[in-house]
Amino acid sequence: MATNRTKPAANHLGSDFKVFDEIGKTLTSTLDLKEVLTKIMEKIDTLLHPKNWSLLLIDEGRQELYFEIVVGAASENLKNLRIQFGEGVAGWVAENRTPLFIPDVSRDSRFNPRIDDLMGFTTYSILCTPMISKDRVLGVIELVNDGARGKFSSEDLQLLSSLADYAAIAIENAKYFQKIQELTITDDVTELNNSRFLYQALDGEIKRSRRYRKQFCLIFIDLDYFKNVNDKYGHLAGSHLLKEFGDVLRRTLRDVDIITRYGGDEFVIILPETPPTRGLKVAKRLRQALNLHEFHPDKNLSLKITASFGVATYPEDAQSALDIIRAADQAMYKVKQSTRDGVRSAGQD
Repeated sequence: MATNRTKPAANHLGSDFKVFDEIGKTLTSTLDLKEVLTKIMEKIDTLLHPKNWSLLLIDEGRQELYFEIVVGAASENLKNLRIQFGEGVAGWVAENRTPLFIPDVSRDSRFNPRIDDLMGFTTYSILCTPMISKDRVLGVIELVNDGARGKFSSEDLQLLSSLADYAAIAIENAKYFQKIQELTITDDVTELNNSRFLYQALDGEIKRSRRYRKQFCLIFIDLDYFKNVNDKYGHLAGSHLLKEFGDVLRRTLRDVDIITRYGGDEFVIILPETPPTRGLKVAKRLRQALNLHEFHPDKNLSLKITASFGVATYPEDAQSALDIIRAADQAMYKVKQSTRDGVRSAGQD
């Protein structure tokens, strides 16, 4: 029969204060969300010794919980699992904004065995508490024990709730910092990465390609006669067209490809681990997708637009970020000076 876990009474209170002090220092030492959450969960593990535990965050757009951190056997099985508000213990806690201690899940109708089935685990006792900041539920922390480990206690729930308060502060601070960082590297019209991000990404791609002796391609794109769109239909229509063009690029390219708005009507794309022949094919496919697309910058307007494409390859055409952008730009400019609506590589005669 399962029994309550026993903890050493001596210096227990002092050790708890020490952990809280360490967590406070952690919050002021880093604003990296993953690092903060991992450190807090390490402290929870140290204090409460659960068999399995997880930290779930809220997808506010879909009003669902997803597993951000999971520790325990078969935790990979939960990687893509989503939990609805009100579903199971975690969903109930998120919906009701109330901590929950269940000594024996077999006697509580809120427990849903779906996760146990995925993990090959038999839950006996659960602690679950919401993480709330500024009256918003950010997620929940859930600790689970099996019969061998025994049940938690109401004192454990009080301790976990206090730790969850720290976690909520950490998440809120880290998300604000992350948002500020995203704003500095994101173009506000197209929601693509901007030129600031491009140079950071290029430096990283050059180092990686040099280390593993790989090639990568860069495509420089300039929309043809885009100024006419602004002059004839206004800058708002022009902005909508740029955003729509960004959507065309996203749909046509791989997830690993890096798309940036370089400025104005110019776009730059990094194609990791791509040889020159492949890079040229990708540029031609983009040109075809653009030619086939009908733009709708407002409800009563339908437009067609073309672009000039230049392609350069690392390390054949350049060995630095500036040089590879320049090489692709020069190839694009030759298209712009001749036919427009075409593709040219940097090494092309």
